[in-house]
Amino acid sequence: MSHDPVYVTRPYLPPLDELMPDFRKIWDSRVLTNSGPYHQALEKALAEYLEVEYVSLFCNATIALVTALQALKVSGEVVTTPYSFVATSHSLLWNNIRPVFADINPVTLNLDPDAIERAITEHTTAIMPVHCYGVPCDTEAIQKIADKYKLSVIYDAAHAFGVKRNSGNLFAEGDISVLSFHATKVFNTLEGGAIVCRTPEMKRHIDHLKNFGFVDEVTVVEAGINGKMNEMQAAIGLHQLSYLDDALSRRRIIDTRYREALHRVEGVNCMAVFKDAASNYAYFPVLINDAYPISRDALYALLRENGIFARRYFFPLISNFAMYQHFPSADPANLPVASQVACQVLCLPIYPELNDEDLQRIISLVQNPTGGNK
Repeated sequence: MSHDPVYVTRPYLPPLDELMPDFRKIWDSRVLTNSGPYHQALEKALAEYLEVEYVSLFCNATIALVTALQALKVSGEVVTTPYSFVATSHSLLWNNIRPVFADINPVTLNLDPDAIERAITEHTTAIMPVHCYGVPCDTEAIQKIADKYKLSVIYDAAHAFGVKRNSGNLFAEGDISVLSFHATKVFNTLEGGAIVCRTPEMKRHIDHLKNFGFVDEVTVVEAGINGKMNEMQAAIGLHQLSYLDDALSRRRIIDTRYREALHRVEGVNCMAVFKDAASNYAYFPVLINDAYPISRDALYALLRENGIFARRYFFPLISNFAMYQHFPSADPANLPVASQVACQVLCLPIYPELNDEDLQRIISLVQNPTGGNK
């Protein structure tokens, strides 16, 4: 029996017929970009949803990361994680900043605060942690280190939209948080992103930087970039927000099904559940260890043979790519936990429209990899 391919994620979209009246308004107005009414409405709606004051929308999160570093005038070295998507560290290179990789915690898979402190030198000006898979970093420990060494903190929160934390708002931590609204994310605007900052002065600065430095049509005050989100993206985002809670509920059901089915499978370790934070269920990573009947890569291949396209997020480590290998901090001996996890991790498909039949096929193959039928 043939099945449609099942990918690690599938973009969630609102009904097209609901979008069309707004698209028609944009079409008729010819206001397509430059902080139009939908852009302004989405910034306001996101600030309310995230319970923050200052949100600046961007065309994508990579440009937002590049701009965040510019806004804080970061230079020299930045301590960051090797266990992330390459955009995290690429944003440093684009700003002529030297990334210094530190190891991760084996439970949260986020930057280990002790490793951060060991990585700091006289050239360090900032820390760029990632809330990996939406699991909050140890923000209190990171802030103590930042305060001790007078460092800026930029959180790459690309995975964390919709995460609620009991001990305080995750997006109020550090100096800046950067969100991603890429098509693969829990909340998407096809492409897109945002910077969350803490003061009106910083928002004004960021808004100048993302629009070439313009204040008005004859005044340029910054060497800015073109990072603006357009009106069509913003309109989609406004509709996405109204469906987000339902999407998160379905993700939670799938997460629970996986956990119930896989927690006793020898050689398969599911991520811990963290009581301080309500997850957004953006990813379902498992670690495949030596007790499993086949290797991680053999399981990855088996799933693909059955039309299930899991992903090895994040393999290889950023530090293993050619443009980073020459940095001393990229040495695998400096990153033993991250190196091990990268060779074990497999993210299983999770998205609101994943049906029960396909979910059970995935579970059955993981439970019995040597007896799965193609």
